[in-house]
Amino acid sequence: MAGLWGFAFVGLFLLVWYRLPGLVAIFALTLYVVLSLLVFKLIPVTLTVAGLAAFILSIGMAVDANILIFERTKEELKNGKNLHDAVLEGFHRAWLSIRDSNLSSIITGIILFWMGGTAIIKGFALVFVIGVLISMFTATTVTRTILLALGVASSENKLAKFLFGNGLT
Repeated sequence: MAGLWGFAFVGLFLLVWYRLPGLVAIFALTLYVVLSLLVFKLIPVTLTVAGLAAFILSIGMAVDANILIFERTKEELKNGKNLHDAVLEGFHRAWLSIRDSNLSSIITGIILFWMGGTAIIKGFALVFVIGVLISMFTATTVTRTILLALGVASSENKLAKFLFGNGLT
């Protein structure tokens, strides 16, 4: 129940603060949860308390990746780029941070899995690494594809600028 409430509050924040990109992020996060649960079912993974903690932590990393992308996009818009170029450059600039943080998390998860003595630690590490990999895919590939496919990113009207603004503007 706490996870659903947390997801709802994060989704509300993303929607209010980032508008259209926030809505796309909510969709990408929902797809992230569905894909993660599908992988957990296929492997199969037993979600213990430690596994749930790893799953929630990886959701946080997926949210962080989306926020990095949207903030970089807003910086590019403030520098005078059109929406399409700002979206592309925002993804390009955010990618290095996302890649580095996720790669260090994956390495940490692999070390935990390899060196962890108990099933609890290994379960945490496995769920965490799977979650980070899927979050990296949904945050970069799914979000980018949807934003560019919407066609809003190529328009220069006031509505498009409002939809790509933030909660203060």
